[in-house]
Amino acid sequence: MADTLSLEIATPMRLVVADMVDEVIAPGSEGYFGVLRGHAPFLTTLGVGELTYRKGRDEYHLALAGGFAEVRNDKVIILADSAEKPEEIDRERAERARQRAEQRLGGRGQEDIDYARCTGALARALTRLHVAGRSQ
Repeated sequence: MADTLSLEIATPMRLVVADMVDEVIAPGSEGYFGVLRGHAPFLTTLGVGELTYRKGRDEYHLALAGGFAEVRNDKVIILADSAEKPEEIDRERAERARQRAEQRLGGRGQEDIDYARCTGALARALTRLHVAGRSQ
């Protein structure tokens, strides 16, 4: 396991992942980034999207929504607002959230709509649905 790095993913509620992995691909606020052993240190904010990590030939996926990532000394620490494994996602709830966000965004003449909040809700719902589909 000489080419591995440590990955820790935590939310305010729990430690989601603590493992040695080969690669991490995460949704940064400016786009996705990948980390392998020996990566230069950095700190970044996270956006909404699918986090993927690889151990050998196995890939694991999480729905991630916001937070921070720190990379240093062959260790990736992710402090996320939320992080869900495919089997933890309630698909019906995510689908309802998607529909609500699309209805709000599609409504004409709604001056009081918070566009940023609705697009964020839609992105989270779509990510959750995508990652939930990985468990099939």
